[in-house]
Amino acid sequence: MTDATTVTISTGALHGSESDGIRRFLGIPYAAPPFGENHFRAPQPPAPWEGVRDATAFGPTAPQLPYSGAIGELLGAAIIDGTDILTANVWSPIDAQEAPVVVWIHGGAFERGAAALPTYDGAALARIGIVFVSINYRLGSEGFSVLDGAPRNLGLRDTAAALEWVHREIGAFGGSPENITLMGESAGGSLVASLLARDDTRPLVRRAIIQSGPLEAQPAAKAGRVTARLAKRLGIAATRDAFCAVPPTDLLRARRDQSGGASPIGGAPGFQLAIDGESLPRSPHEVLAEIDTPILIGTNTDEYRLWFAPPALAGIRPSKLLLARLALRISGRAMSAYRTEWPDASTGELFGQLATDVLLRAPATRVAAARPATRHMYEFAWQSPVRDLRAAHAMELGFVFDRPDDADSVRMAGHAAPRALGTEMNTAWGRYITTGDPGWEPFGAERLTRLFDTATATVPQRRTRGLDLLP
Repeated sequence: MTDATTVTISTGALHGSESDGIRRFLGIPYAAPPFGENHFRAPQPPAPWEGVRDATAFGPTAPQLPYSGAIGELLGAAIIDGTDILTANVWSPIDAQEAPVVVWIHGGAFERGAAALPTYDGAALARIGIVFVSINYRLGSEGFSVLDGAPRNLGLRDTAAALEWVHREIGAFGGSPENITLMGESAGGSLVASLLARDDTRPLVRRAIIQSGPLEAQPAAKAGRVTARLAKRLGIAATRDAFCAVPPTDLLRARRDQSGGASPIGGAPGFQLAIDGESLPRSPHEVLAEIDTPILIGTNTDEYRLWFAPPALAGIRPSKLLLARLALRISGRAMSAYRTEWPDASTGELFGQLATDVLLRAPATRVAAARPATRHMYEFAWQSPVRDLRAAHAMELGFVFDRPDDADSVRMAGHAAPRALGTEMNTAWGRYITTGDPGWEPFGAERLTRLFDTATATVPQRRTRGLDLLP
């Protein structure tokens, strides 16, 4: 085959598909399957293949269970069986030559998600001349356990291997290895920040986009709490050998039982990135404030409204807010400022806003304020009418990818979401990937922030008094 849908990379030839001027190559191995002798090991090089490999379907997804409860009714899942889970997918303009490249890293609290979700289709960005790459990586116990005898941060190591693969192979798809933008949301944003924090992967990146991503890695003892408790539940030691002996399905079931009802702010501990001399020597929030890689960073106004359904918010009493405030060392002055800035908020809503700001908005703001390099900041503020989600966590995804009709987008934003806002955000992200300028002024002393709403504007960052008083 020598048509436009066949390319050859270092491991062999690939046959993809083409429509509307865009080529798609799906399920391409960037590393060997991480099972068998590679189980709980650092990613290994993929094996070459003979002949032409079919690249018209997504590869298997990392072991995971669908979301449950109220969140499960809003967030979809793409679960594809198989062991060859470390794969990349490429959307490329058919005439691409030295085109800008973006690498998308999905979110999912480090234990769910997949590149195969329909919202993450790269066609909208490919149509404006960008080579779009999405990747899968190990999740949950397979990717973020802290085990004796196993490397730490395996999921992060997978994304590093994928980035190196893109830098090495993307020229075959018409992309420029010298113009790579990293882009991720939630846990994916955290992984983007971590790749920028590493001395070996940062030079491969020209700029980055971090959407609602936690920026702080934890000491291994703290990051390993979830592993230790899971091992206790299973009645095994927290070692590589012991975990290798447990089928992935059993690990998933034990984790489901362990985490029932947990949220980012309470309940059972979740998976986190661990500070580790080999894979992540320093927490990203420290390194991002020092490096010169340009970033576009932001959060959604009401992130917490995905994590807490309205009945849960209504059930939060002043005593719980007080306990949270004391645990997080939030001063009385800061609490008074929040009540002033959110005068109509219930106790639960104040709790949620503090959760949003402590976990996401305050760290993003501090990084943006401290950086010597160019940084652009945004806030997604459009209010969804669905279940009173408002501008909840992940709400911006359907707009960034300009996919308002996808089932996941409709579940979150409804059928009447403003299409012009999706076009505007997709265009801005595309401009940033291509030129480094999304179309508004950088964040600086005036704290200028792009506010994405039905009437989009660049304004000084909103509601900052309480934010600035957080520890």
